[in-house]
Amino acid sequence: MEKNTVVCMKWGTKYGPDYVNKLYNMTRRNLTLPFKFICFTDNASGLLPEIEARPLPKMALPDPQERGWRKLALFGRDAGLEGRVLFLDLDTVIVSNIDEYFKIDGDIILIKHWKPSVKHGIGETGVYRFDAGSHPELLEYFLEHMDEVKASYRHEQAYVCAMTDKAGILSFWPEEWMPSFKYVCMRPFPLCFFLEPRLPAAAKMVVFHGTPTPDEALHGKMRGFKKFFRHAICPQWLRDNWR
Repeated sequence: MEKNTVVCMKWGTKYGPDYVNKLYNMTRRNLTLPFKFICFTDNASGLLPEIEARPLPKMALPDPQERGWRKLALFGRDAGLEGRVLFLDLDTVIVSNIDEYFKIDGDIILIKHWKPSVKHGIGETGVYRFDAGSHPELLEYFLEHMDEVKASYRHEQAYVCAMTDKAGILSFWPEEWMPSFKYVCMRPFPLCFFLEPRLPAAAKMVVFHGTPTPDEALHGKMRGFKKFFRHAICPQWLRDNWR
């Protein structure tokens, strides 16, 4: 039987254990295939017992705050993962069945960036899938050329996009599966103050990146100057699914 593994990572204090627990609960409700759920973390307190907590993978990063690059460790030969691996950022909200994320053809599958650029790359690693142990070169090249890679790419997802695109193994999820909350769901000004963010009919996951976070959207909050012209009334679909 083919093994299916769902993985997330939690470090620092930005997200509490409730984000991991909600991600697990959403996965359990929306995935009918047998699966293992793993959270790599520096603090496993508060996690549900059904979640397999593991220490963050060790990497020789000169700045311990550069944790985003640590996601590359999942491609390593000794990552301890099995089968098809689906990585989910903690701020992902699952809204319908996700069986197809394990069945769809593709080598490395990423989110197609809604606003691709040289700075951000053409894809996002907020939700991506690969076969365990299939591409250790992504980690090994980074470790061997760390300074060069970090000077060329703003973050690990831009690096992964460039390397996999060059190798001809990059593909993307169907765009209708992966709407961005702030680019697709939120209403434009001034409608955002009167209408709830929409949920596209074909959506399977809603991707939160930057602001607002799911928790901020749940409480109708926005940070910074954008709150004056971008606002999110908490939609009922978020209350129903992010739990």
